[in-house]
Amino acid sequence: MRLVTPVRRLVQLLLVAFVVIYFVLPQIAGARRALSLLAGVNLWLIVLGVALEAASILCYANLTRAMIHGTPPPYLTLLRINLSTLAVSHVVPGGAAVGGALGFRLLTRFGLSGTDAAFAMAAQGIGSAVVLNLLLWVGLLVSIIGGSYNPLYATAALVGVLLLGGFSAAVVLLMRGEQGAARVTRTVASRIPFLDEESVYRLVLRLAARLKTLVADRRRLVRGLLWDLGFWLCSAASLWVFLLAFGYRAGIDGLIVAFGLAYVLAAIPITPAGLGVVEATMIALLTFFGADRGTATLGVVSYRLINFWLPIPLGALAYLSLQVEQETPEGRRRIAERQKATELRRLAERSLRESEEHRVRIGRREPPPESDS
Repeated sequence: MRLVTPVRRLVQLLLVAFVVIYFVLPQIAGARRALSLLAGVNLWLIVLGVALEAASILCYANLTRAMIHGTPPPYLTLLRINLSTLAVSHVVPGGAAVGGALGFRLLTRFGLSGTDAAFAMAAQGIGSAVVLNLLLWVGLLVSIIGGSYNPLYATAALVGVLLLGGFSAAVVLLMRGEQGAARVTRTVASRIPFLDEESVYRLVLRLAARLKTLVADRRRLVRGLLWDLGFWLCSAASLWVFLLAFGYRAGIDGLIVAFGLAYVLAAIPITPAGLGVVEATMIALLTFFGADRGTATLGVVSYRLINFWLPIPLGALAYLSLQVEQETPEGRRRIAERQKATELRRLAERSLRESEEHRVRIGRREPPPESDS
């Protein structure tokens, strides 16, 4: 059993090496013919690209805030939690799950209930995937109308259909058949060791209630979608600016297709956050849309330096600051106050739900009114 973890890590490293050697290095090699571009790079555009990527991260923190039911932690705390989860997801293959687990733990530690934290993490993750696929479909449609077609388009469309279909089915199931979904989940949980089936059953019901609350609150739903859209568009704009800094003005359709398809493929848990996959896909598609390979390589690699690598040390610092804050008397007092407020709200919601269920049961037992005739 002791060999399982080292072997797994070795396989992961080999996969990373395979992608880097066979996909990234051949692309970067083209940049050797374009080193003269570095002398003419526009540094102000580089600064603008960094600012747009920072704005993307800020939008994602606002998305997290919009998905939280009740009173969220302070914005700066949410921003640091997101940076921490982002850093983890960038160093572990399939890191979205590991980052989500860390985000859940930090959100509950800073005052959220388990239900609210789980719903917020799930809603922002699924919502981001849906918005990205919708953006990609728009780009594909405009590109095809304009006369450009690549065999990867069919794969991207199929992945999008499966994703949106699964998401829609899950939403309908939770909205209209939450009792059935909870019973099925309880049955599955009963067969898994270390899982409390009744706790899982109640969690599914609470998540369904949160989903109904979110759908009923149209303003919060629209606000979340706009922040999500801002997250992706700011990052795509950052890529466009980095390419422009090296002299290539990308068309909007080509940019969206290259950007969207790269991040859709990055969801396949081969390398951390699609490292190598994103670079290879972006460079190949931008070249397909007319960019010089050297220019595309320099622009994409510079963009990924900020988009992928910079959040790792920033996230580590953010996590350390959260740990320090928890150890200070003031930090402990604030966390205790938020946890107390969350517990009081949870008890009030439970009491309201139980009274509503009791009223429904009483109503079912009431005899029908007598006819006047």
